[in-house]
Amino acid sequence: MSQADHTATLALPGLAQREPTAPAAPARRGRVFGPRALLALSWLAPLLLVAVWEILAQTGYVTPQVLPAPSKVVRTAWRLATTGSLLTDLGTSLLRAAVGFVLGGAIAFVLGILVGFSRLAEALIDRSVQMVRAIPFLALLPLVIVWFGVGEGQKIFLVALGVAFPIYINTTLGIRQVDGKLLELGRVQGLSTAQMITRIILPGALPSILTGVRYALATAWLALVVAETIGAQAGIGFLAMDAREFLRTDVVVLTIVIYALIGVVADSIARLLERRLLAWHPNFSGAAR
Repeated sequence: MSQADHTATLALPGLAQREPTAPAAPARRGRVFGPRALLALSWLAPLLLVAVWEILAQTGYVTPQVLPAPSKVVRTAWRLATTGSLLTDLGTSLLRAAVGFVLGGAIAFVLGILVGFSRLAEALIDRSVQMVRAIPFLALLPLVIVWFGVGEGQKIFLVALGVAFPIYINTTLGIRQVDGKLLELGRVQGLSTAQMITRIILPGALPSILTGVRYALATAWLALVVAETIGAQAGIGFLAMDAREFLRTDVVVLTIVIYALIGVVADSIARLLERRLLAWHPNFSGAAR
């Protein structure tokens, strides 16, 4: 071997050691943006928006009648909270949303399982459900008022109706999309029908079901807003309508902010459920969501 070949041979290990170290810099940069840093960045845009809003309101570019300053909204929230009216209305709305969500979600989950497993159930149930789902939500409101009046039943029914469709559709879809190879593997392993359902089908459909739950949480508040604007004597929607009559834009904006915060909290709870219940899933395990 010549001196040049010997030198090149000695250099090769050094090259082999240096080449894998090239991606080290991007890896370090990726570690800088950990879960906490990404969470902080996600709140950066809303906080900047609030800061700009406050500046425009304080300098007079936006009049209080059109859009009050965030500081005024905060003071209004504190005043209503100390008097107890805000907490009472918030508790009333949360109770209506929770009862409607449980009722509508449970019925939709059962129907989704029936339709997902049985073609006969699909023929008997699915077309009727899809026809009702196609009706504009507000078009049903007069009929619902005739049925239930303007009491609590009307509000809970509207929430349950809005919640039912996302959970029903995603439950059915999740069951139908379970990998056939997994079902074949279960048959080879000699699993019974009950074991196939509990160990393969329902866990496989769980990502789609939880997606339906997330959509249903958003729909529940939309339905509740509509329900509480008609004949309500308490609740966040009633608070907004009462403030509109007296041109209290600070209270109206406060109710909008409350709805937004509740939506964020509800979605965060749904994401937490995804991480806990789908820890076995490669697309959810260890994901910063």
